[in-house]
Amino acid sequence: MRSGLPGTIGVAAVFTGDPFDLAGLQARVSERWGDLERMRQLLLPPRGPAALASHRWATGEPFDPAFHVTASEQELQPLLTAAVSQRLPTDRPLWQLLLPKSASPREHALVLLAHHALLDGSSLETLLRLLMDDSPLARSGPLARLPEVPRQRARPAALFREFRDNNVLGQSLPVAPGDLRPSVAVARLDPDVMRSARRRPADGRGATLNELLLGAVAGALPACYSTASTSWPQGPVALYATVPVDLRSRHEAQRLGNFITAIRVRLPVGIDSPAGRLHACQRLMAALPHRRRAHTVVLPFVDGLVRAMPWLTTALAKRMVRPDVTTAVCTAFKWRDNPCHLHSRRLTGIVPLPAVSSPGTANLTLVQTADAYMLTVVSHLRPDASRLIADAVAQELTTMATPEPAPAYVRESAP
Repeated sequence: MRSGLPGTIGVAAVFTGDPFDLAGLQARVSERWGDLERMRQLLLPPRGPAALASHRWATGEPFDPAFHVTASEQELQPLLTAAVSQRLPTDRPLWQLLLPKSASPREHALVLLAHHALLDGSSLETLLRLLMDDSPLARSGPLARLPEVPRQRARPAALFREFRDNNVLGQSLPVAPGDLRPSVAVARLDPDVMRSARRRPADGRGATLNELLLGAVAGALPACYSTASTSWPQGPVALYATVPVDLRSRHEAQRLGNFITAIRVRLPVGIDSPAGRLHACQRLMAALPHRRRAHTVVLPFVDGLVRAMPWLTTALAKRMVRPDVTTAVCTAFKWRDNPCHLHSRRLTGIVPLPAVSSPGTANLTLVQTADAYMLTVVSHLRPDASRLIADAVAQELTTMATPEPAPAYVRESAP
């Protein structure tokens, strides 16, 4: 709320079948979400000057599905493009479920939007899963309040390294400041390419979606902006990406709210080969569990500090979205329930919508739903940047999927 950005995130679920009935959707939302306290919470403004007082959460009356679940005259792509730049109404809980105009008579989408302060990406997934026919979440009721998880510990050296790594500045992308505006691009990636890329490197354990996306971004951004070997007066300066990491334990997987932390990694843009960049990203991702532990230890103290000094919240929020601190945000996840249906329509794909960040940055999210791989790029760069980055990431993944040629065998001549 204090970064000055809209903060809207979302997820679109695409179904095949007949068009949805709006009244039926409103009834399902009221049935499945009506008792969820998080969906009724209002964000109240500070009682005094913003530097001295914090925003406050308050639980309001049950939400009205007629206000929150509505039809849109826009098709999916323009709706997503408009959503990232618009603020949700603050006089009601900060979420909406929209039924876009269908571009095809047999393909229909639902778009769930929320402010990132209210819900994170994992929460959006949980809410969509809760709507589905015969939802295991609806049967098991996993959204009840859970016991507190014991506080973890981290070594002082790990805490120092995390503090140091989060305070090293990188470089911004070389863009003209007068021509920056948000844009959104959605790309459907080739499933054969993705399956082949996930088996790389051939002599290793294979690659996760997060590792593939991070490795592809490390190659795509230099390809788009020629920053791989840029040297500044103080020497070579890195590009940094942020990887959102869920702080929930496995017992809290369906807990609604915002329970993520941002772990900053230095992109291996100086490595020439896609396989080398992927290897480097695998090492970076392998360190995330240890770094997550450090964040789990520190965040309660930071939370108490910023509650006492709200002006510090503003300073930290604005710093984290600076392009020389976070050039890109990279998120990847897999939809776990397949097959699944909503009012007998089969789910065929999930289209993520990351938030727009500050000028000079890009946010990328990759989602796998069965054999469908959807990549969304939300950038705050030149108008065509999101499509250029999406195409470059797709090309990097294709290159990763191609086996590297074996070294040539040189036969020694007989003496």
